[in-house]
Amino acid sequence: MSSSSPESRSYRAARQARAALSRASRRAVMTAAVALGATFLMNAHALAAPAIGEQAPDFVAVDTAGKQHRLSDFAGKYVVLEWTNPGCPFVRKHYDSGNMPATQKAATAKGVVWLSISSTERASGDYLKPLALDAWMKEQSGAPTAVLMDEDGVIGRTYGARTTPHIFIVDPKGVLVYAGGIDSIASARSDDIKVATNYVNQALAEAFDGKAVSAATTRPYGCSIKYKS
Repeated sequence: MSSSSPESRSYRAARQARAALSRASRRAVMTAAVALGATFLMNAHALAAPAIGEQAPDFVAVDTAGKQHRLSDFAGKYVVLEWTNPGCPFVRKHYDSGNMPATQKAATAKGVVWLSISSTERASGDYLKPLALDAWMKEQSGAPTAVLMDEDGVIGRTYGARTTPHIFIVDPKGVLVYAGGIDSIASARSDDIKVATNYVNQALAEAFDGKAVSAATTRPYGCSIKYKS
């Protein structure tokens, strides 16, 4: 006598079909939500901000042009995550002076992916809609690979981003190798840029030379991120 009756095989087939439909439904919901501007963490269990040497949490977000980006799509490349807010004087210091655009261009010329991220909530006076934020970035001659919208603060809170600017660097294996400020002088004075150590340039130069990042964690400075409460 067969250990598997036609009835039991039909039951298993029906159960597998329901499971497949459930997975497809979840993917469809996520795709639709991302298209509407939502952000998603691909590792939903990740609650604590990643430490240096740990895997960077994967995420999906939409940029100012409506294009979807997933961090893991850039595997094999260095990725810089830069939290930004045009309403912050510390951000303006680095953009108005040309320092941030120059740092972006130097990085992307080496094949680095640069993702600027706005975690400013919609209700904040500093909030810029995607088209306005994109226009501001172009006016500043900014050169990120993309500007991502994170109005709900999902990505920012997961990474522990606290200020604008706040910089994180992920290596080609998806490991966090730098977290902190853009440079060594915490001020809103553009004159300080020329005598400060640019930690981003330094970290990328060391990484490309096959060296460990000497200042892997530094103190970020700037305006507090205007997270959704």
